[in-house]
Amino acid sequence: MPFISIRGVDHYYEWITTSSDYSDTGVPRSEKPVLVFVHGWAGSTRYWQSTALALADQFECLLYDLRGFGRSRLPRPLPPSVAALGYELESYADDLALLLHALKLQSVYLNAHSTGASIAALFLNRYPDLVQRAILTCNGVFEYDERAFKAFHRFGGYVVAFRPNWLLRIPEVERMFMARFLRRPIPRAAKRAFLEDFLNADYEAALGTVYTAVSQKAALEMPKEFAQLKVPTLLVSGEYDQIIPVDLGRQAAALNPQIQHIIIPNTGHFPMLEDAPTYLAQVNQFLQS
Repeated sequence: MPFISIRGVDHYYEWITTSSDYSDTGVPRSEKPVLVFVHGWAGSTRYWQSTALALADQFECLLYDLRGFGRSRLPRPLPPSVAALGYELESYADDLALLLHALKLQSVYLNAHSTGASIAALFLNRYPDLVQRAILTCNGVFEYDERAFKAFHRFGGYVVAFRPNWLLRIPEVERMFMARFLRRPIPRAAKRAFLEDFLNADYEAALGTVYTAVSQKAALEMPKEFAQLKVPTLLVSGEYDQIIPVDLGRQAAALNPQIQHIIIPNTGHFPMLEDAPTYLAQVNQFLQS
């Protein structure tokens, strides 16, 4: 399994490619452009693999696990230098820039999901010359509500603190775990992978990003980030997404003519898995335009 050290953390990454020839930096040798995938909170590269496989004829697909999630585990004991990085979304955007620099990638396309799409929006404004086009899947802007946010953080703290591995032994637990995220069924193995990634995420990263992704700062700053985007961007919403409802995507798209907003009918928070043919058709049309 390939890893690359970014600011003291070994980041897992993988290529989904039709090429068998690689450069000295581990990048596939081909004329195809690179499409980078960014996962959401408590996820990993695993749920993007089927999408990447479907796009591998047109793109060299780069998947990686965010710091503290998937196989990009925090070192133990946690060094002060790594702890000092914090879990602001801007810090994760800088991680991505350093990853691309280490792989000597100077121009990419980007597809990011949920919290990963918030990271991507920040990345697009901090490093606009690195990206040709971007897809933000299931994202948007929200208004600050002090009472609701405090309740969310309190609940999130309980959820992150209580993640025993014996949950995996409960029959049908993955179905219950994913029920709020989905409108249509997805394979049981995919739901199982989501639960495993959630249980294995590093505590500091899981809790830290709960506080930074849904915060007063994010509510105030993310609309500005969307308004400033200069990279052509496709914003994809699931019609019945309960995590980031369609209206939040509409509000984000209304801030900037560079943003094209589409809604995938009868899907929830994972339209790329719930209705892959429709999602891929829309993504292909945008990327090739």
